Amino acid sequence: ASAAIKRYVGLGHALNATALSAIGTRYVCLLNTTELKAIDPPSLKLASLDPSACSQETKNLLYQKAKVAFSDQHHLPAYYELILPYLGGAPAADLQALSKDNVNMNLTTFVTLRRDSLLHLTPREVQGLLGLNLPELAQWQYQAPVRDWIRLQKQSELDKLHIGLTGGTQEGYINLVTPKFPAVSSAPLGTVAMAFHLLPALLLSFLMMSILS
Repeated sequence: ASAAIKRYVGLGHALNATALSAIGTRYVCLLNTTELKAIDPPSLKLASLDPSACSQETKNLLYQKAKVAFSDQHHLPAYYELILPYLGGAPAADLQALSKDNVNMNLTTFVTLRRDSLLHLTPREVQGLLGLNLPELAQWQYQAPVRDWIRLQKQSELDKLHIGLTGGTQEGYINLVTPKFPAVSSAPLGTVAMAFHLLPALLLSFLMMSILS
């Protein structure tokens, strides 16, 4: 199939809607970078493709083509359904824009988004993307990439979603570093005596900090 596609393009034929329909989802992942860049964006309007099983590079290139193809419908409710098969290649900025459109993205789509794009989203933006499906996010919180996204968020922001997400960054904690005293056998006697003299005060200080935290 790859050889046939290469031969077809090599003979000067365009990857138009007819060619893309023939290639279909079964063989779309075989297209190389040169062939993908040769796709005429409007042809995606008439072809039914699903690049979800393709490499990230293929997803990225097809998303850019699809974005151009459906740009004239960007402000219509139908835009989300048209661009949906290609969202696996969407950059963070485009997902952030979609979060304002009340698209009610399902979790199956959400967890297959570009990882770097997903990790850049804020809890509020994720809420905007998922909409009515937000409560289902709790079922994925211990699985990648949702788990990785949670670890990057402030727990206080996750709490505002009211769906029970845990594992975010805690705030207001004091990191205590235990001082290292010289060993008795190697330190000068005066240094050791000073260390033991200061020890009660240091312990009291740590105790007070622990209580306050």
